[in-house]
Amino acid sequence: MTQPGVQPIVDYINSLPYPAEPNCQEDAYYMLDNTNPGFLPNGALSGTGNVPPSSVRTIGDALIEKNISWAYFGGAYNDAVILSNEAVAANPTSPNLSTAALADPAHALGTAYCQICNPFQYATSIMSNTAVRTAHIKDTSDLIADIKNNTLPSVSYGKPDGLLDGHPSSSKYDLFESYVLNVLDALEANPALKATTAVFVTVDEAGGYWDSGYVQPLDFFGDGPRIPLLVLSPYSTGGKIHHGYSDHASIVKFIERNWELQPLTDRSRDNLPNPVVKEKNPYVPTNSPAISDLFDAFNFSEEPVNQPYVE
Repeated sequence: MTQPGVQPIVDYINSLPYPAEPNCQEDAYYMLDNTNPGFLPNGALSGTGNVPPSSVRTIGDALIEKNISWAYFGGAYNDAVILSNEAVAANPTSPNLSTAALADPAHALGTAYCQICNPFQYATSIMSNTAVRTAHIKDTSDLIADIKNNTLPSVSYGKPDGLLDGHPSSSKYDLFESYVLNVLDALEANPALKATTAVFVTVDEAGGYWDSGYVQPLDFFGDGPRIPLLVLSPYSTGGKIHHGYSDHASIVKFIERNWELQPLTDRSRDNLPNPVVKEKNPYVPTNSPAISDLFDAFNFSEEPVNQPYVE
């Protein structure tokens, strides 16, 4: 509480007309900027100055316990693993992928792999076990191959590399759209898989410095400005705006509900209830704080609608 800016935010949260816990644990460390994980893409320790290996439970751990297949497909991951191997060989105590890329231009694309974007790369349970890591952390090329070969895991995260992710200064949004279209085209060519697949397309936080929409104060860490979310499925209510209040944790809540998993911890946002709203104001939950599990973006009681994704 003694740190600059903390007390005013906590006081504001405590003044809200609904219970929103600050969610700050005493003597805990919170990363408020982009800091690389404690593991390199190849599972080696990344050295000092990064976030220490974490024992925090992930959705990957929950899926493994239920024997549900899953994978994180990161753009340029295979090249990043090669650079990691070379970086560790060159300097075991302080490996540097950029230095390795200079010595190995053939795999320099590995520096575009986004380490901070992969939540599982922070987790000891995933990265320190070679069998688990190789089974669940893969490349975009593996994502396309799995779609074509009918081996797509039940839960699949796709993340483009830094050149294609649409971020200002490092990419362009039409490059991100091309990445998404590449994935959708592969699904389109596999009608049986498409028929049983839901695709969520979303982007990084945040959407800007100003937003005219309702933003719900959840806890010390947000929410923030709105961002796009597309829900693509033969059972989604296509062509419509979904009014349910959601954030990135909604995708975790969807996974947990669909595969009957328990919330990750008693402090995580996947514990928040689904929003209850009035018909005249579908944007604002009356039971704040609440986050949707996105199930009301689907209609499983009607016949599926089979049309191309881009129509």
